[in-house]
Amino acid sequence: MAYWLMKTEPEEFSWDDQVARGAKGEPWSGVRNFTARRYLKEMKKGEKFFFYHTGAEKQVVGVGEVIEEAYPDPTAAKGEPWVAVTTGAIEPLPKPVTLAAVKSEPKLKDMALAKYARLSVQPVTAQEWNLICKMGGLSSS
Repeated sequence: MAYWLMKTEPEEFSWDDQVARGAKGEPWSGVRNFTARRYLKEMKKGEKFFFYHTGAEKQVVGVGEVIEEAYPDPTAAKGEPWVAVTTGAIEPLPKPVTLAAVKSEPKLKDMALAKYARLSVQPVTAQEWNLICKMGGLSSS
């Protein structure tokens, strides 16, 4: 089981928007970075991800899951190579974990979130997952 982190501008698509989509989920579309696209293609149904608000918030706010694996991005122009996955909400973090908290935790110094500020879809190791869950008040399930 792989873990991921996916970033979004809360003004465009927020945690509350994800929750409101319910069981049908929402296409995570509009990703236009080749590294992020590769990660979207690697995602498997049932894998979990941290839902991260960018912009002024800069914090992990929830846990979601992949409910449909990669397919052609419906927002891409015909013939463009972009993909989307469908995501659903699992649960909010009782205590959001800020980027500052991640960067101040020595055990997370190598986390993609701390190293690659612009990457919108990124892998998370099991150790990073467990620590962020603990910091956010969740069991690491």
